[in-house]
Amino acid sequence: MMEIRELTRAEEQIMQVMWHIGKGFVNDVIHQLAEPKPAYNTVSTIIRILEQKGFISHNAYGRAYEYFPVVTKKDYSRAYFKHFMTNYFGSYKSLASFFTREENLSVRELEEIRKMVDEEINKKSGDHE
Repeated sequence: MMEIRELTRAEEQIMQVMWHIGKGFVNDVIHQLAEPKPAYNTVSTIIRILEQKGFISHNAYGRAYEYFPVVTKKDYSRAYFKHFMTNYFGSYKSLASFFTREENLSVRELEEIRKMVDEEINKKSGDHE
């Protein structure tokens, strides 16, 4: 799998639209964006940058290009989170410690997290039997 690069805020906004609509022309993307709408040339430039970075591709219909994502939202989320976790926490244990101490989680939320962790431990323990 290719290395997934981090997106700028503007690029991520366009990718969120692309993941939502699946495929579309520049005007389709602009239509999905909040007011004030960016200029056509701005969106077109960002789309071309995303294509150069390998996030989207296109089908040509004459001079009109229909764009579509080639990196899934799930793959980007996984890569971005891994990068974020490594740069800010160093380990999953540190990340878990942060959430349990800093975020004022309720007892119920902590119990739900523990249940998810226990289920994952049981799955992984079952894999080695």
